[in-house]
Amino acid sequence: MRKNYNPYLLPPWLRKLRFYMKHCIIPLTVFQAIRTIIVPTTGDILLLAVLILICYLLLTDFI
Repeated sequence: MRKNYNPYLLPPWLRKLRFYMKHCIIPLTVFQAIRTIIVPTTGDILLLAVLILICYLLLTDFI
């Protein structure tokens, strides 16, 4: 069984990293989406998919 997630049990440096990543990941994802619409390449599409996944996981507190 999985224990309940408590972000306060993380080290302080990791909590700060998660906090800053939460606020930086959305603008990066939007920029990458615009870039993918203008010049779509395989690498851009894969990077956009990874950024969307990370954004989803951070916003749902899974990471």
